[in-house]
Amino acid sequence: MSTELEPAANHPTPEARTTGTTMMRAVVQRRYGPPSVLEPSTVARPVPRRGEALVRVGAASVHPGGYFVMTGEPYVARLAFGLRRPRQGIPGMDLAGEVVAVSEGVTSVTPGEQVFGWSTRGALAEYACVPAGHLVPRPPDLSVAEAAAVPTSGMTALQAVRDVAHVRPGQRVLVIGASGGVGSFAVQIATALDAQVTGVCSARNVDLVRSLGAEHVVDYASTDVTLGEERYDVILDNVEAQPLATVRRILTPTGTLIPNSGHGGRWLGPIGRILTARMLSVVSRQQLKPFLSLGKRKDLLTLAGLLATGQIRPVIDRTYPLDDAAEALRHVGAGHTRGKVVITL
Repeated sequence: MSTELEPAANHPTPEARTTGTTMMRAVVQRRYGPPSVLEPSTVARPVPRRGEALVRVGAASVHPGGYFVMTGEPYVARLAFGLRRPRQGIPGMDLAGEVVAVSEGVTSVTPGEQVFGWSTRGALAEYACVPAGHLVPRPPDLSVAEAAAVPTSGMTALQAVRDVAHVRPGQRVLVIGASGGVGSFAVQIATALDAQVTGVCSARNVDLVRSLGAEHVVDYASTDVTLGEERYDVILDNVEAQPLATVRRILTPTGTLIPNSGHGGRWLGPIGRILTARMLSVVSRQQLKPFLSLGKRKDLLTLAGLLATGQIRPVIDRTYPLDDAAEALRHVGAGHTRGKVVITL
């Protein structure tokens, strides 16, 4: 089966409706562009391939990466997602819901189990096929909407703080964009590792970031953190409001800067910023480490454990019904979300 939607799924015909094909509601994208390209539609329910589970989606989250995939910019990203149009006709990755069926060879999840994880075949739909290795049990005290908010942002924050920066107890950690999806998880994970965390956010989010565990919170509109005297062992920059050279001024001589952002131009996007960071690391004792977050089941299990013990919690900005997915992506694209934006079904 193609990784794209089959023609009958993108354009359901009367024949499909009368031959026993099971249908479902979904958000479909047939071309790149602004949120208006997202269309609520009725499509054929997918059939799990070997190693996959069919999940009845209770909630799915959207994030900035999904916004850029939707627009098809930077153009270099189309090499991975489809040159002329999206290869995957249903957008969305992160989801939570109930396993309703499993294919041959699947033993890690069972029908009836409440799970969360990430899909490679589209999550903004009533049903999604998900590799079984991308799913873990949902902690019982976590709502389906909260669980859907975790996978991509949570794994990115965990890998940045624990694996890339190797944060240790007592280190001074600065999180720029501390109230966003990745930032809100990063503050909590660094706090759980006994670091001294400072968060940078807008004035309306100061109390939120403090409640997540930050010892110090800076309102970026009234204070330029790069002009202060404090030096940080680790800086996670989720915003790119300042050039790399400016942010490096408040990094310790052997500190680590993770530029987890970078819009760049229409063609190459953040590649220029990434290359600059790599070159600066060669000639400096400071470490500039842009990285690509990868989905890993063991990391999602780690997050599930932190969620179950209350060491981290998802922050949800807004929820939208499935038919309003375009408005949800429009809100994400504006760049001022407070935590995560979730689609509920």
